[in-house]
Amino acid sequence: MTTTAGTKPRRRWGRFALHYLEMIIAMFVGMFALGALLDLVGLGVSHHEHPELGYLVMAVNMSVGMAVWMRIRGHGWASTLEMCAAMFVPVVPLFPLLWLGVIDGGTLMAVAHVAMFPLMLAAMFRRLDEYAGCAH
Repeated sequence: MTTTAGTKPRRRWGRFALHYLEMIIAMFVGMFALGALLDLVGLGVSHHEHPELGYLVMAVNMSVGMAVWMRIRGHGWASTLEMCAAMFVPVVPLFPLLWLGVIDGGTLMAVAHVAMFPLMLAAMFRRLDEYAGCAH
């Protein structure tokens, strides 16, 4: 089988897209599994009553899922922590808006979750060779 000039870039972007999908899956696995475990042991936090704490606990759960998977895949701590930071960065401007009554807890959750996806992509583009070229 011959390799054309177009197949390597395609493979590179395919790996990048696959890794992004893996991060999303790991994020949701962490969020649901650890959230369910916290609820089971009576440590769950109501997002409606305590939106700040509820969001931070959820961000930790998502970060744990991603960090475990990234470490299994051989990523270093710097890239792992950058990806985890994408879970927390959205609330930097949102918490003050919540405290001022401009948004409610539901809006906080929705906007923060939507913002995570481009932030995760930004973290991946920052280390494009690592995520697309499997340099880890």
